Amino acid sequence: MDNEKALVEIESESAEQTFAAGFAVGQQAGEGDVFALSGELGAGKTCFTGGLARGLGVGEDYMITSPTFTLVNEYPGRLRLYHFDVYRLNQIGELDDLGYDEYVSGKGVVAIEWAEKIAGALPPDAVSIHFTYRDENKRTIRISGPRKRVCDLLRDIKREV
Repeated sequence: MDNEKALVEIESESAEQTFAAGFAVGQQAGEGDVFALSGELGAGKTCFTGGLARGLGVGEDYMITSPTFTLVNEYPGRLRLYHFDVYRLNQIGELDDLGYDEYVSGKGVVAIEWAEKIAGALPPDAVSIHFTYRDENKRTIRISGPRKRVCDLLRDIKREV
């Protein structure tokens, strides 16, 4: 198994570009991918996840919103998307009540907002995506994880850059 890691930094100039980055990743996402999203409030996590969902083929009739109060939303697409928001979790043990292990070891794709709160429960091959707020429109998106997986996920983005 290749333990080499990759880190790619993307500068987004708008919500549309953040969405497009998510869309490109969603088109390449595969069964079992776990995306650990982190960054301050309003940094682009949900916007990116909306693009990810559309890239996975989730229909326009599904509004992609942060599951802050439900903790997890499920969306049907080419692969099922499980969208977590763990901001409101008080302790990592609450993940068991959600069936977390089944989601992250299952056949779908998992996106976890506020993943830094459950860092110890993330699978070792999770792809970390950190969003840094630069100004009203600009964000820095840092994507890191297993080198081959990150390169495959960003194949279409790299062509555009």
